[in-house]
Amino acid sequence: MRENEGVTSATRQPETPAAAIPPRLIATDLDGTLLRDDKSVSPRTVAALAAAEEAGIEVFFVTGRPARWMDVVSDHVHGHGLAICGNGAAVVDLHGGPGSHRFVKVRELAKENAIDAVGLLRDAAPGTVYAIEQTYGFHQEPDYPKLHMEIPDHLASAEELLAPGGVAADEPVLKILAFHPTMDPDAFLTLSRLAIGDRASVTRSSPSALLEISGPDVSKASTLALCCAERGISHEEVVAFGDMPNDVEMLTWAGRSYAMGNAHPDVIAAASGRTVANNDDGVAVVIEQLLAER
Repeated sequence: MRENEGVTSATRQPETPAAAIPPRLIATDLDGTLLRDDKSVSPRTVAALAAAEEAGIEVFFVTGRPARWMDVVSDHVHGHGLAICGNGAAVVDLHGGPGSHRFVKVRELAKENAIDAVGLLRDAAPGTVYAIEQTYGFHQEPDYPKLHMEIPDHLASAEELLAPGGVAADEPVLKILAFHPTMDPDAFLTLSRLAIGDRASVTRSSPSALLEISGPDVSKASTLALCCAERGISHEEVVAFGDMPNDVEMLTWAGRSYAMGNAHPDVIAAASGRTVANNDDGVAVVIEQLLAER
């Protein structure tokens, strides 16, 4: 199922004091948040996730990663087995294990919007190079750096890849990756949002000047809101964790939210609370406290 509808509640602040409402769902980012810097899930965190599920609290992994990079947590899914990938562009069932993930929901970036975004950003930030993330394919321009541990399926300009009849034509585009070799990451993000406007959503999760461009109104928050609505879970009943700008909307929307000790300043400003750094098991620390409150 492909969806691009907006979710008007996805940027709403909680109206009710969050601490008075027992959580029903934990939404956590992965890199820089749940995962340590070596990309492992610590034994303490594994135990905390299992304890939350045992207590009847659903756990959703909400990440910018594509489905094929979810092996790091595939062994730690419980119950529903769902994850939100690509910054909200897809909901994926991880139960099949590595290489057998099933797409439950896809909120694609329309090809015409993708082409417009590429052109607008080329004009605003000369020197930008692109890669294209699809449900299964990954393509990039020849000058796009080796930022990912994988070999692209095709090398060509973004316009060629996205053109009618191009290699990206028959498969949904989840996001466009845009890299600039010299710009400051936050300045690049601000510039791109001004240049692209409502043609697409733009965010970032990398320490480098690497942007992630998704469909209009697609974000971790809006897709999480859809998943919660399907379960009858209100935003006040959600506890969220994150560390980078692509987590800001989710942290603003959730009833309780925590910026990691290693978080970007915008994330600290958006969250209702703070925890210790990812390498110190900050997510587990909070989950243990939540369970003790019950």
